[in-house]
Amino acid sequence: MPTITAEQYGPTGLTPSSSTAVRPLPRGSMRFSDAGFLGSWQELNRAATIPHCIEQIEASGAVDNFRRLIGESTAAFLGPPFADSDVYKTLEAIAWEIGRTGTSDYDAFVEEVVSLIGRAQADDGYLNTWVQGGSSDQKLTAMRWSHELYCLGHLIQAAIAFTRTTGRRDLLQTAIRYVDLVERELGPGARPGLDGHPEIETALVELWRLTGERRFMRLAKHFIDARGYQTMGPDHFGADYFLDHQPIREATDAVGHAVRQLYLTAGATDLVIEEGDAELEAALERIWVSVHSQKMYITGGVGSRHRGESFGDPYELPPDRAYSETCAGIANFMWNWRMLLRTGEARFADEMERGLYNVIAASTSMSGTEFFYVNRLQLREGHISDENASASRLSWFGCACCPPNLARLIASLDTYAATSDDRGVQVHLYSDGNLVLGNDADSPVAAVSTEYPWDGRVSLTLDRPLGIELRLRVPAWADEYSVKIDGVSARPAKVDGYLVLEPNSANSSIELDFHATPVIDLPHPRLDASRGTMAVRHGPIIYALEQADLPAEVDVQDVYLPKGTQLEVTKAPDGLDTPAITASGGMARPSASGPLYSSQRHGTSSEDRELGQLTLVPYFRWGNRSHAAMRVWIPTQ
Repeated sequence: MPTITAEQYGPTGLTPSSSTAVRPLPRGSMRFSDAGFLGSWQELNRAATIPHCIEQIEASGAVDNFRRLIGESTAAFLGPPFADSDVYKTLEAIAWEIGRTGTSDYDAFVEEVVSLIGRAQADDGYLNTWVQGGSSDQKLTAMRWSHELYCLGHLIQAAIAFTRTTGRRDLLQTAIRYVDLVERELGPGARPGLDGHPEIETALVELWRLTGERRFMRLAKHFIDARGYQTMGPDHFGADYFLDHQPIREATDAVGHAVRQLYLTAGATDLVIEEGDAELEAALERIWVSVHSQKMYITGGVGSRHRGESFGDPYELPPDRAYSETCAGIANFMWNWRMLLRTGEARFADEMERGLYNVIAASTSMSGTEFFYVNRLQLREGHISDENASASRLSWFGCACCPPNLARLIASLDTYAATSDDRGVQVHLYSDGNLVLGNDADSPVAAVSTEYPWDGRVSLTLDRPLGIELRLRVPAWADEYSVKIDGVSARPAKVDGYLVLEPNSANSSIELDFHATPVIDLPHPRLDASRGTMAVRHGPIIYALEQADLPAEVDVQDVYLPKGTQLEVTKAPDGLDTPAITASGGMARPSASGPLYSSQRHGTSSEDRELGQLTLVPYFRWGNRSHAAMRVWIPTQ
């Protein structure tokens, strides 16, 4: 297929020398329709979430922090040291939305803020409103908590997004001036220095992909290789929090701050893609297995400890104490995307899907203007919470990293749906819309019709005979599936998790049916916190039992389901817009009373109350009708 230019990519591009099994398609190849799940989410993001982020970064003082540096505001600095990154992520979201829809709704805001950023930059290229504003006099020297390079990474990504979608390069020039300074001060052969929060690494590799200047990739490699030698000094969180406890090439499992770990692995995967590094790639595989086989919630959330927002021990996954930060779910999506590009293996797309439809989707309200920072899997009635671990979604946070991160991901979501290689196209995420099957104007177009994820049927109607190889992912949850080509049952080969349709095997239509039915998932025997429970899943969607769907006198903590419960899909309850599931045989123990510990069962089975059918709702929709209790893992006795 024709090579696409650096400007045609979405958030992740490649170079002619990149070593990947598959490549991103040009932006615009997938057009989700508003009728589908992902398209309607993108529309909500455009209409509500992005405008809300703009409003909040103004109200929180994050934009004013730039104005005060050039004398346009007398307000004091507001926010954490990394407040600049909230502005940059919001700008990136806007850029991808401009590329997706051509909207001019944000033009005035963009013009003002990009100008502010450029004028706030110091003569030597330095740019950080927290340091320049007087909160610190240690420029690029005390970076354990300053987030200076973390913010620069997000500036680079916003600048790349604008260059790719609009062609404007003023923000890119600002970012490169800052990178030039960092390279002089901290690059190969200069003094040592690392940011406490990885993010710059993946951004620098992307800058190399856009500009072709290899020095940016060398700088990314320098930062990746320099981490792991405990150079940041002692801290109450420990070196592992910063991923500075051992070189990444020696890593055997996922540790430390979850977002830091996953941004580092994303950057390291970018490096493997561009340079090839067998030792580093082997380490990434070990970390991936650690995350996805021992340290990930059923929702795709990661990070089980509130202290340090960190990974815990293997199988340490308490549902009621889950941290499962929204940004960690997004970071894991981004890392799995890079691993998918490198290998072409469906397991990475499967994990993208799991996280997207569960932990990431749960992070935002139906209105698109309220958010979870922490995504627990169980909430007790009357839970006392703080801002980050709130019992309900909030409109914003003092540490507001998650909402604009969500906005930039959803604005660019269409770019993750499909890829290409020299043989043809691979489809990873299914949603209603139109997909261009190739890189040029003569490529065939497939109209994708589906109610996925609620229905496992996916139909692709071609505008001409299929002249390329087409690979269609079989979701890991699909125990059974069927295929029809031009109305006739077919059995295409399945390779690496994909159905392989050979060139010219279809003239007009391809029909898939992944037979999505509600099922029960059981926890691994070592998941002590969930032993003796079950979870309900329909396709990729995890379901939850909410207090709102129980009689007022029944506490969700007292409810259990028999192992032989019968599951059926039903209509959405009042106040929600997604299918629910009914589970038969619901029971409730007597309300909690008596001693905390006893040699006897609390209450007798004869005292248990029959509830009949229970209604469960998608986990990502919990908390939209009330702020009451909820649980994903339901006891079986």
